[in-house]
Amino acid sequence: MAYAIIPGTRPAGDAAPLPTGWAAARARIEGLPGGGLNMAHEALDRHVAAGHGAQAALIWLGRAGERQVLSYAGLARRAARFAHVLRAHGIGPGERMFLLSHRVPDLYAATLGALKAGVVVCPLFAAFGPGPVRARMEIGGAAVLVTTEAQYRRKVAGWRSDMPGLKLVLILGDAAPEGCVALGPAMAASPDSFDTHPTAPEDMALLHFTSGTTGLPKGVVHVHQAVVAHAETGRLALDLRPADIYWCTADPGWVTGMSYGIISPLCNRATIVVDEAEFDLDRWYGILERERVQVWYTAPTAIRMMMRAGAEAARGRDFGALRFLASVGEPLNAECVIWGQQVFGLPFHDNWWQSETGGIMIGNTPEMDIKPGAMGKPLPGITVGIVTRDGDRVTEQPDGVIGELALRPGWPSMMRAYLGQPDRYAKCFAGGWYLTGDLALRDSDGYFWFVGRADDLIKSSGHLIGPFEVESALIEHPAVAEAAVIGIPDETAGEVVKAFVTLKAGVEASQALERELRGHARQRLGPSVAPRDIVFCDRLPRTRSGKIMRRLLRARELGLPEGDLSTLEGDAQ
Repeated sequence: MAYAIIPGTRPAGDAAPLPTGWAAARARIEGLPGGGLNMAHEALDRHVAAGHGAQAALIWLGRAGERQVLSYAGLARRAARFAHVLRAHGIGPGERMFLLSHRVPDLYAATLGALKAGVVVCPLFAAFGPGPVRARMEIGGAAVLVTTEAQYRRKVAGWRSDMPGLKLVLILGDAAPEGCVALGPAMAASPDSFDTHPTAPEDMALLHFTSGTTGLPKGVVHVHQAVVAHAETGRLALDLRPADIYWCTADPGWVTGMSYGIISPLCNRATIVVDEAEFDLDRWYGILERERVQVWYTAPTAIRMMMRAGAEAARGRDFGALRFLASVGEPLNAECVIWGQQVFGLPFHDNWWQSETGGIMIGNTPEMDIKPGAMGKPLPGITVGIVTRDGDRVTEQPDGVIGELALRPGWPSMMRAYLGQPDRYAKCFAGGWYLTGDLALRDSDGYFWFVGRADDLIKSSGHLIGPFEVESALIEHPAVAEAAVIGIPDETAGEVVKAFVTLKAGVEASQALERELRGHARQRLGPSVAPRDIVFCDRLPRTRSGKIMRRLLRARELGLPEGDLSTLEGDAQ
């Protein structure tokens, strides 16, 4: 189905100034008064010094209906107290602090306080089991852990003695088990001002872990210089403006929840909404309405769950404060873009980036026309190409040709290393490009279109089939909520397409519906691309950040090793 282009949402004459290069973006942030660069200073202290301390920095919404507002000055004081707690226990610059907690205010104070102290922040997802927690803390060389008593007892206490480098465990709240420190009393006894450690731009600031198909998780290293890209891309790709009410639904345990849930919005002096609870449709609609959210950054999975409930679930709500909607985490189907326009009066704007890029690289910015289904265009300062590689030889491809998405290195938030894996890091670069592992194509208007991960590509009877294209066609059918597609070996064709589908509420699976879906796909895609087989399932395997795990479907279908499952949603490891 062809979709009409959606005009840009930014009014004429209201465009944000574009950088002429990263030097211009660097000039928009302050830097430390005595020299150096520090994320926490850019996110908090400079705003307080400029007279904006009374503005709300964070609106926290508790599971049980609590609501707490922290001003920029209040959050800065709590961050300073946390930095003093680290210093009082001998934790110095460059040491690694791991976070294992649900979304509570002191998680945000701890993040910013550690950065002020020059301590490296390593977020973990609170639903991880003991195995994934231990593996990441061992790889990262954890010196500090900030967590809850329940999390500590279930996931850490049993093996803590095996990690002598773990010097300090801070327990959120007013009490702590033996050998740990209660954070509440420790912060209350600490001063509320702290001289930010003079971190240099290339000092390590953040360590994010990302899982691969095989092997141990990779520790992706980012430095304080990344704040230049966090601030600038939030302004350009998310339309963040001072005093905006902004809600990023991603958990800080993931790179999105850190880069665009904390650092970027605070650098742009927005007010961030933090919801402690997990997805609940009525709750989410209520938050958008009551908190008068202006900029909303969420995931395609959440959008499809809203679509599954139907437009009537949003009927009668007042979403009039919304100005800009964006999506991240996996490709955004065209249907989701159109649905946003129908329900909220605004389209969802897709963008593309990775843990390794540290920030948004390609996006649909407010002034751009949207081609539903496209990732958008490279942001200013980012050079993107479509390439093929043969060993160390990399060849750039013309418009309309599928190849690997590649970026010219040099942007501020580019990863600086895979921790302790220099050879693995080096393999990401060749021929003057950073090679992303994603397949895409660029059209004649300069828009980039996602095809799939290189290892997800299906080769059938000489055709290269991107799973996203097939999934998008299936989702166009009114019965389908979500779809995932893999290739299955076939003696004649090499591979054939198999689809796994979840249905919308009230729709019953049947052989007749399966035949109807196959016919729909054949009509949309042609017989050589359409699924040969469609399986109905209650849910699809996905990571806790919302990405569908196609490689797990394939492994289970073919009896192959399942690889690292530490990020699998609902995993009990």
